[in-house]
Amino acid sequence: MNSIHLKTPAELDIQHKAGQLLVQVFLMLDELVKPGISTMQINDAVDAFIRGPLAARPASKGQYDYQYVLNSSINDVVCHGIPKATDILKQGDIVNLDITLEKDGFIVDSSKMYCVGKVSPLAQALVDVTYQAMWQGIYQVKPGARLGDIASAVQQYAERHGYSVVREYCGHGIGREMHEEPQILHYGKAGTGLTLKPGMVFTIEPMINQGDRRVKQKSDGWTVVTKDKKLSAQWEHTVAVTDTGFSVLTLRPEEQHLVQVGQ
Repeated sequence: MNSIHLKTPAELDIQHKAGQLLVQVFLMLDELVKPGISTMQINDAVDAFIRGPLAARPASKGQYDYQYVLNSSINDVVCHGIPKATDILKQGDIVNLDITLEKDGFIVDSSKMYCVGKVSPLAQALVDVTYQAMWQGIYQVKPGARLGDIASAVQQYAERHGYSVVREYCGHGIGREMHEEPQILHYGKAGTGLTLKPGMVFTIEPMINQGDRRVKQKSDGWTVVTKDKKLSAQWEHTVAVTDTGFSVLTLRPEEQHLVQVGQ
């Protein structure tokens, strides 16, 4: 546990306030994401909103020499999609927008799937199951639980619905640094792994594929796609372990009822 920074109540309060600023970014995007907009336009709007009205810092920009404030992963892109002026969202696309924000020294990380216009029933089903798989993982978070409980809950829910879980990428501890210990796998065995303690903060961010779980990285060194070219979806929240359970630091207004289900 030495390498895991357990946040104090004061630090958790700061990180929660950062999370609620990030919520405002997604509320802004709810109105912005429509057919015809480019992922670069979305990136620029998020950059301006975080730096301007929110008086915060887009934490992804400059991290690992990355020059953008978000990842935009469309359809068969699993993660790390690069915003481009030439990537125009069209009716029927699904896109994951993954954004980090730092305020007063603490970072939060969240992503949301957007269905552009009317999408196919198969695409909608993948998006919905991935969302519920994330929540099945969140519901396992409490003092004394194990990391394997999160992993198993996500994997079993996804596979029960006929999907596969990407294994090459995982959630992570987060605080003053974007990537801290521990790693949060989305596949595994319940009752195994590190024991959760109050003050731990990490992301749960399963990537779920419509087809095979195998992925490949494109020649740009960033973009990861499904090998079989089938759709992929991802959702992400920053979650804290509390004395009695969990707190979703990046919880959006429409999700309040989901917290009550798991407490």
